[in-house]
Amino acid sequence: MEAALLIAEPEAETRGFLERHLADDGFQVVGSEAPEPPELEPDLVLLGEATPVADVRTWSREVPVIVLGRTGSDSIDRVRAFERGCDDYVPEPFHYEELLARIRAVLRRSAAAREHVEVAGLSIDRGTRRVAVGGRPVALAAKEYELLVKLASEPARVFTKEELLRDVWNFRSKGRTRTLDSHACRLRRKLADAGGGEFVVNQWGVCYRLVEEPQLGG
Repeated sequence: MEAALLIAEPEAETRGFLERHLADDGFQVVGSEAPEPPELEPDLVLLGEATPVADVRTWSREVPVIVLGRTGSDSIDRVRAFERGCDDYVPEPFHYEELLARIRAVLRRSAAAREHVEVAGLSIDRGTRRVAVGGRPVALAAKEYELLVKLASEPARVFTKEELLRDVWNFRSKGRTRTLDSHACRLRRKLADAGGGEFVVNQWGVCYRLVEEPQLGG
């Protein structure tokens, strides 16, 4: 399956060059506008400058970001880009072949990081969709599993109801629904029945987090 790239490059000539050659190399270019929340989250974002990294991080903490530093950028620009949350930094003028190699390397690292998760005795194998608590398998329905994977992406972070409904159920409206709460309740019960601790913590006034104090495992 081809990786989807969002290109936010203000210079039209560079943007056109990247769109054309990345498409030729098998990538799906899903957009080239300002990095606002897209309908579907891309696999990687290319930014023409470091400042919008913070904007990307408002709608995704997971999607990898590569910044194309402007000509004349220095080590301070590079450090600030990483501090804002980018995954790699390629200063201009860049060689396309090097950029392509870096894109593929970042995608490989991102895929590997997401493949297997362990937190507080809970393990998730995304390749096989298997979930276990202390080695004991837990059978989950499709949306229960997707909700768990989303919460496990940042175990101690409190996700809002709007985020979870958007990312797990693809809801765009803010109408009232008990879908999230009912799935969270069933997920919490199944994990507890398998011998797990307190998972799927309800943070009143915000929404849910996976655990209070995560203990990450290898």
